[in-house]
Amino acid sequence: MNKQPIKTFDSSLFQALEKERNRQESGLEMIPSENFVSLAVLEALGSIATNKYSEGYPGKRYYGGCEFIDEIETLAIDRAKQLFDAEHVNVQPLSGAPANIAVYFGLLKPGDTILGMDLAHGGHLTHGHPVTHMTKVFNFIRYKTNEAGKIDLDNLRAMAIEHKPKMILVGYSAYSREIDYAAVKSIADEVGALTMADIAHIAGLIAGGEMNNPVPLFDVVTTTTHKTLRGPRGGMIMCKREHAKAIDKSVFPGFQGGPHENNIAAKAIAFKEALEPSFKEYAKQIRKNAKVLETEFTAKNYRLMFGGTDNHLLLIDAVISKGISGAEAEAALDKAGITVNKNMIPEDTRSAMDPSGIRLGTPALTTRGFKESEMKTVAELIDRVLNNSTNDSVLSEIKAEVKKLTEQFPLYPELA
Repeated sequence: MNKQPIKTFDSSLFQALEKERNRQESGLEMIPSENFVSLAVLEALGSIATNKYSEGYPGKRYYGGCEFIDEIETLAIDRAKQLFDAEHVNVQPLSGAPANIAVYFGLLKPGDTILGMDLAHGGHLTHGHPVTHMTKVFNFIRYKTNEAGKIDLDNLRAMAIEHKPKMILVGYSAYSREIDYAAVKSIADEVGALTMADIAHIAGLIAGGEMNNPVPLFDVVTTTTHKTLRGPRGGMIMCKREHAKAIDKSVFPGFQGGPHENNIAAKAIAFKEALEPSFKEYAKQIRKNAKVLETEFTAKNYRLMFGGTDNHLLLIDAVISKGISGAEAEAALDKAGITVNKNMIPEDTRSAMDPSGIRLGTPALTTRGFKESEMKTVAELIDRVLNNSTNDSVLSEIKAEVKKLTEQFPLYPELA
């Protein structure tokens, strides 16, 4: 067995990790789905739990020696139940997409109709985009936002009556507004459909009391455990007790084998962190910071999709706002040490790899301690980049300013 640390055993990998650490330390991480975990979460991910196979569930394993692993997984489950007021929780999904797929197969039959949000209007690939394999199995009907950039509930009801879906799915990857879960539940009840919410992006805001919680209301809710929840990269399913057996069976043995218990241990820590009073302040600050960006970009005549934000992200039309594509905007910002992602906007006529928009958010910067004054500076830096997207000299100057700003908010000083 190798007993050397990475630095001496694999210098190539060590150098790559150090470069990535430096990139995270010295840049402005603004992809809405990214965040920085605590040292305790990092510790759990590299813990002794990595070594254990534990197919099955607490108290019902297919392997021996799982009594302490059961403790770990049960801690994660119980904390998630408390955090989201959930009746049943499965913490084994490896990420958000596998969690969604497990729900489809657990509660539906091939050919059943699912009413989900169109990707270009803020939805997610796993909500029925034609490039995914799930559209070969289930009949996805995709709804969109209206001209005002909001979900038209009257239209959603009309589509539900017309298509008679077995499931109505809400929750988005680029939509920036609050969701009226009670209204959606009413529509689903009217047509006899199951309700599903994918809260991957806003789980931390829900846990912090800053956004509506669909868990007590809906049949099933999926989420990732990173993003605004600030845990390890993983997934989770919460559901009513009546669906527990079907969901658990769909996750294992339906789709997965042995769970990653080191990751589940890290989830347990993240849930404990999210139960702390300080997490509520964190969630509140995420939204405050996003509102600052909304105000600043609106004042600079940017076109904000959906009319602004109620959560942690903004979707900006780069073509209308600055005359460049989303891909060009992402590349220019990257040169300046500001990380966002190109993204399609509603009714986008451009391709997914060179779309019209950029998506940016505030979770990671809020974790570092950025508040309203810093976000005003960030908005100004972004605007300068997009006004000088082809001027490498200016972009280099801005990158130096970004580094100076981030030095005031060290990421992992304990690891320095």
